[in-house]
Amino acid sequence: MEESIEELQSILRDDPYNFQARRTLSILLLDNGFNEEAKKNLIYLVRTFPDNAELFYNLGIAYEKLKKFDKAEKTYLRAIELSPEPDFFYNLALTYIEMEKYDDAIPLLKQVIELEVNDSNSYFNLGLCYFKQKKYDEALEYFQRTIELNDNDIFAHFYMGNIFKEEGLLDLAIEKFGKVLSISPDYSWAHFNMASIAYEIGEVENAIFYLKNTIQFNPRDIDAYKILNKIYIKQERYLEATDMIKQAMELNPQNGDLYYNYAQIFKYQGDLEKYKKALEIAIQNNSSLTYSFDTVKKELKEVNIQLGEEQ
Repeated sequence: MEESIEELQSILRDDPYNFQARRTLSILLLDNGFNEEAKKNLIYLVRTFPDNAELFYNLGIAYEKLKKFDKAEKTYLRAIELSPEPDFFYNLALTYIEMEKYDDAIPLLKQVIELEVNDSNSYFNLGLCYFKQKKYDEALEYFQRTIELNDNDIFAHFYMGNIFKEEGLLDLAIEKFGKVLSISPDYSWAHFNMASIAYEIGEVENAIFYLKNTIQFNPRDIDAYKILNKIYIKQERYLEATDMIKQAMELNPQNGDLYYNYAQIFKYQGDLEKYKKALEIAIQNNSSLTYSFDTVKKELKEVNIQLGEEQ
């Protein structure tokens, strides 16, 4: 039976130099999310065993989980210096991806593939690096290889869908986002992208369907609320628009964009007092306002003039 964290901690209280217990404890702490405590134990161990590559690798994982990527990089490099293992290259590559050093990550991932030709995760992360660099042909090549090895990799299908959408190949994009939803029906970003395509090609009811699904699976998706509000206003479905925005504001009570959208409902209904009030609250929450601040202020000035409150 495996020892628990508490049991190992008890062993170390009695015998601080029981290095095997400390190493086992460090791994258990990492596995259970106690990353700071794991880091402290692993620092102790690498100082004691400065030529142990596996300990440096585990310390790198701790730094990576703590989002201390500069330290993770140095620690993984030390592990590779001691023993060039595929896992060490892979984790260093993931660290570079987090640091947006894609040119540094790519050769490491290619080294992993040379050693482990069927490692779908490395193919995916190569695709991701090229995607981030907007090198879409290379990205598609590696995402395609990913799904040949693992057809259930929803992220490879999803990123391929995004590339096709970006390139205007909407039928292929729909196919890919549909594949994502067949694997993971609650993946909100796939619903949102399906909605965006439907809206772009004029299939408004389909757009509404997928936007509602987006909100169901991710009630904090502000962009979904904004597009749905625009559709409802255009269709003069003001009651539905109001109910939907109120629902959004309950979850995001200080979001300037939502109050600006709320204001538009009253604008098109001709309720200038409520239009004005919602604009004022949008301005008060300008840190989350993605619309032009000057435009919103201009609208507020115009409605004040209409109400006779400003010359």
